[in-house]
Amino acid sequence: MRLLIVEKDETLNELIKLSINEIGYKSDEAFTIRDAKYFLDIRNYNLLIVDLSFGLSEVFKFIDYAKNLYPLIKIVVISDDSSIQTEIKTLKMGADDFIKKPLNFDLLTTRINVALRSGRESQIKIKDLVILKDEEKIIFNDKTTYLKGKSFEVFMHLARYPNQVISKEQLLDAIWEEPEMVTPNVIEVAVNQIRQKVDKVFKIDTIQTIRRRGYKFCYPKE
Repeated sequence: MRLLIVEKDETLNELIKLSINEIGYKSDEAFTIRDAKYFLDIRNYNLLIVDLSFGLSEVFKFIDYAKNLYPLIKIVVISDDSSIQTEIKTLKMGADDFIKKPLNFDLLTTRINVALRSGRESQIKIKDLVILKDEEKIIFNDKTTYLKGKSFEVFMHLARYPNQVISKEQLLDAIWEEPEMVTPNVIEVAVNQIRQKVDKVFKIDTIQTIRRRGYKFCYPKE
């Protein structure tokens, strides 16, 4: 799990990062909305923590940008504004949670865990294709096949974002605990396994290679 902290106050940003690291999550720090968009373009995140101090309009635009890019991403907004009206507006605009300052870090990490837990689906169903996470099993019509380990995780991650191009680097960041310790070649190996164990068995195409950009889950064809 990787989180992005979007907070202009360097001290608070660092304190949030320390709290996140203590519960076992990796994180990156952005101090501007522009930097946050840059991180989203190059790396996959499971959850964003965004300070409303950038302004309601800017934060709402950023939430929309993030959700359009990654529909399943979770967003927790933190704010000095404790009014119920602001909280309602923020949640209506797409935030998954709203936490008032001053932050209680135990509450923050608990809310993060709850948000991430709600986003961990046990299966993905796309028309007649079903992917079962716990069993590492894929069902298509009346046939069943299995993928194991990282190949299955790559397959399931791509299936979460159908028709979106995801780079090798984004896949590494999303799936490997220490992405810097492995080479992008492992993604090619995983995709080859998917094609052998899924596409060949079911006689369908699920993963499309986008030259110089990455991979796209393409079942069913648009």
